[in-house]
Amino acid sequence: METDKLEFEENLVKEISYPLFSSKGWIKFLGILMLIYGIFVAISIVGIVIAWLPIWLGVLLIQTSSRIEQAQAQGNKAALIKAQNSLSTYFTVYGVLALIGIIITVVVTIVFFATGMFAHFQELVPDY
Repeated sequence: METDKLEFEENLVKEISYPLFSSKGWIKFLGILMLIYGIFVAISIVGIVIAWLPIWLGVLLIQTSSRIEQAQAQGNKAALIKAQNSLSTYFTVYGVLALIGIIITVVVTIVFFATGMFAHFQELVPDY
């Protein structure tokens, strides 16, 4: 009876983790790209302050890929939960960064219009 329950849970975990498992290669690929990007950002003098962020996001994605693989292969519920938590952290951080980018863009646009700099930049662009 107990083995049937464990087998059912393992099969359920494998079934639930399959959509993420089928995209684990892309997740790992994006994680590696984020790591490389973080290394390139760290090379610049100013970028060294923020280089930890893409490196951390890359590590999160690589860990997610490994945990998804473990959850699919073994039916490991804890690995699936950790993978989902890592993805949740990744999307939360990326969402916050996107909001910061949007806010900075809006503020810079308002400042350009308010100070007349936008009009000055339009004078530099030739009319066709």
